[in-house]
Amino acid sequence: MTARAALWILWPGFLLACSFELLVFALVDPADLRWGSESLGLSRQAVYTIGFFVFWVLAAASSALTMVLVSMPARDLSKPPE
Repeated sequence: MTARAALWILWPGFLLACSFELLVFALVDPADLRWGSESLGLSRQAVYTIGFFVFWVLAAASSALTMVLVSMPARDLSKPPE
C-alpha cells in the first residue's frame, strides 16, 4: 500500500470520527456510561479518547473496504459465469 492510498483511507476516517465524536458525546455524558451495573472507572478524557479511536478504526475500515472494492476488476455481467 502506498502512502497516498493510506491517506485516502485514513483522512476520511479521521473526518468521520471527528463528526461521530461531536455527535455522540454531545448527547452522551461519559460519566453516565456503565458496563453492566458498574461504572467504567475511566476519566471523561479517557472515554473521549477511546471513543474517538474506535470511531476512527470503524470509519477507516469502511474506507479500506471501499478501496478494495474499487480496485477489484470489473466483470461483464452480460456473459454467463465460466
